[in-house]
Amino acid sequence: MTNSTGEASRRRGRKPRPIIAFPDSVAGPWIDPPTFQEALKLHMQRHLDNCHHLARALTTANEGIEPATLTSWTSGRRQPQSVASLRLLGRIESRYQLPPGYFRAKLPHPSRASTGHALPGISASERRRIAWHLPDDFDRRPHEERERILEWVRTVVISGATDYRRYQAEAVKLRYAVRFPGLPKNGRPDIADDDMENPDVDPDLVCGVAAAPLRLANEMASLVSFKTSTLAALGFQRNGVWNEETSAQKVEHLGLMFGALSAQPRGPVAGFGVPLSSLGFAMLVFPSVWDWYVQWRERRRGFYTRWEVEMLRLGMALTRKGTGWLRQNPALARRLRAIPPLVSEADIAIAQADWDAACDRLYEHGAARAKEIERVARVHRDPFEPILPVLEADSPVGEYRKITEEILRLMPDVRRYPKDAAEAVRSFLLLRLGLHLGLRQRNLRQLMLCRPGTAPRTERQLEMLKRGEMRWSERHGAWEVLIPAIAFKNASSSFFSGKPFRLLLPDLGALNRHITDYVHEHRDHLLGGAADPGTFFVKTVKASSQTAAYDQNTFYEAWRLTIQRYGIFNPYTNRGAIPGLLPHGPHNVRDVLATHILKQTGSYEQASYAIQDTPEMVAKHYGRFLPQDKSALAAEILNRVWEAA
Repeated sequence: MTNSTGEASRRRGRKPRPIIAFPDSVAGPWIDPPTFQEALKLHMQRHLDNCHHLARALTTANEGIEPATLTSWTSGRRQPQSVASLRLLGRIESRYQLPPGYFRAKLPHPSRASTGHALPGISASERRRIAWHLPDDFDRRPHEERERILEWVRTVVISGATDYRRYQAEAVKLRYAVRFPGLPKNGRPDIADDDMENPDVDPDLVCGVAAAPLRLANEMASLVSFKTSTLAALGFQRNGVWNEETSAQKVEHLGLMFGALSAQPRGPVAGFGVPLSSLGFAMLVFPSVWDWYVQWRERRRGFYTRWEVEMLRLGMALTRKGTGWLRQNPALARRLRAIPPLVSEADIAIAQADWDAACDRLYEHGAARAKEIERVARVHRDPFEPILPVLEADSPVGEYRKITEEILRLMPDVRRYPKDAAEAVRSFLLLRLGLHLGLRQRNLRQLMLCRPGTAPRTERQLEMLKRGEMRWSERHGAWEVLIPAIAFKNASSSFFSGKPFRLLLPDLGALNRHITDYVHEHRDHLLGGAADPGTFFVKTVKASSQTAAYDQNTFYEAWRLTIQRYGIFNPYTNRGAIPGLLPHGPHNVRDVLATHILKQTGSYEQASYAIQDTPEMVAKHYGRFLPQDKSALAAEILNRVWEAA
């Protein structure tokens, strides 16, 4: 079949008119292929088009197309991405009487073509972040509507539309922390740290402008060694130890305090202006220093939170009688420098004369101040707010499960786009394993992989690594997770009683097949030939990121990106599973599990089983079990009497 009308128009110098009707009675029946390349080739063959003929038919007076472009599409070397290419796809759909958007839906991620949109005033990095969330016809919409869409994506999808997020966005602009190179790295700036139950995690953890002077760095290294070593140094006593995450957290928090003290008073941070050379841990025995710091934080935020209470308790722990690190290091007092009006020479002389008494004064002051602040502290960040639509559902787990179904719905074709498919399967398994296991971020992130056919690690080996392992159980014909108790933050709780955590994953929703495909195929695509860290979950290795091992920050970002793409319902693209959901990290899945069981059973004990914790911790931090939920559960039981009658 030829386009005689178009050829005649071209000879007369007129604008060619594409043929737009090829009825099936002429072209014949067909089976819809899964990929863009196959679909384009099929419909060209059905209508006896080749690349040269189709290019001539689609050429207009204002817009031409080269046959080589169509050749690259049908060969799979390239795919449509620019705005002009998307317009061209629409014209091909009209020519072959296909539904609008037919070809776009077969691209690996249709909205990635949005990177071609003209977005003035937007950096390349932000364009990459928001491209997924823009509709395919973004460039053809009115300017006001485009601005409205951009504002919604930035506010809801990227940052999260909460008061805390807005405060955080402003707070992180003011850098003031002292950093300690060589010690545990910076923690998360904006989310619930897995190993910190306090819901008011400070957003400024990532900020840092000054490296600690050598003396202060040595003091911090001594404190970290004291709290993390297997055995306390000879002659010292301690109460409890810090794991890696807790150590990193305390280093950051103390770095923020020293940073605030050293920031210039007339600058945007409005610090105290202590010279870096005068900073030292010994100054933390003076109540005036702590009072200035907690009041400075209250001025920045507008109110007190439990964060200030936890900092005061850290100061108390450092000066506690018998086990406080600061109390057991009186030699630090020789390095004190006057900081008028906070610390005078007379104050220093008194402290140096009786170090134990100085520590006692700080301990008593910290206890009193913590009680005062605790009475007026406000919760700035509601940990449940991002997932309220899930927690308010009758079946929170069932509601959260919709995100995994959305991932499968939008799954790229593995034959054409193996790396994109691997990333989607990884996102799917992140959420599925999170829902089945209820682990903290660290335990899930550090889960090791034992490939089928290889000998699994022994429990003793896993105890030495302080990590769990995913392995195939031939006996049960299922994937199994084994984690020694020592790997958990609350290893000494009654939940474990020294026994390891062991769980057979149920083969529901083809979970076994997805895990097996990931282990044997997708995981290698993500590694791209890089060194294998041995963990079940691995990052996508890129030129800018050669390591495949997740850390706390990158694992959080992987989860958050999954929620942004597949969890948050986008009214402009009709992608995303749950209206009203906001970005969040892996820790929130524990809230989902605990709340689901509470709504179904009313038992805090059973809810604690799902997240390897105690009923008290569930009641205090995890379960959102409101009075109406309790009343509804009781009414369901009582109403059976009337139903029976």
